[in-house]
Amino acid sequence: MPWFYYVGRAIARMLVFLCTRCQIKGRENVPKHGPLLVASNHINMADPPVLAISLGRITIFMAKEELFRSRLAAYFVRSFGSFPVHRGQLDRQAMRDAEQVLARGQALVMFPEGIRSRGGQLRSGFSGTALIAGRCGVPILPVGITGTENVKGSWWWLRRPRITVNIGAPFHLPPTNGKVTRAELAEHTNLIMVRIAELLPSEYRGAYEEVVS
Repeated sequence: MPWFYYVGRAIARMLVFLCTRCQIKGRENVPKHGPLLVASNHINMADPPVLAISLGRITIFMAKEELFRSRLAAYFVRSFGSFPVHRGQLDRQAMRDAEQVLARGQALVMFPEGIRSRGGQLRSGFSGTALIAGRCGVPILPVGITGTENVKGSWWWLRRPRITVNIGAPFHLPPTNGKVTRAELAEHTNLIMVRIAELLPSEYRGAYEEVVS
């Protein structure tokens, strides 16, 4: 990883420690080595740095393509271990990048909702996370984040908002016979989202509240 990654992560750790009250639960569930696909809910732009310092591993993020349009921004985003994905379509290059990350035995972080949930409610997931996990046969680590919705405004840091990162146990998707069908892909996507919802308080579960309750 570029030197900027380690410097940036150290800065992020200091800011989170000083400006928030961050609690990390289930860190013992994070495998120390080997390929890992981390699937988390997404509330705020603070989620990636919070995750990066919570997992105790080098983390590579699949990030929206809009962040890479400026050369300067693209340099910094890539230095933090991210690569672009075009949302709303099958991005074959992003798929190849994701598979390469996992083939190197690294931890890939994805937000199955595709966009931030500004109300904090868990949205229906897209199938990309399930597709990559199924093709690569890697364990999925579900994570539920709460409290980052309060990281907003000019003086949020004075309030030191309480943030909780709840890390669940890793799991594998059910095996399939050959090429995965659309029905199986939908089922696998729903399984991932339910595992995330189980790590969230009731008021954050959104579309999956009735499934988990």
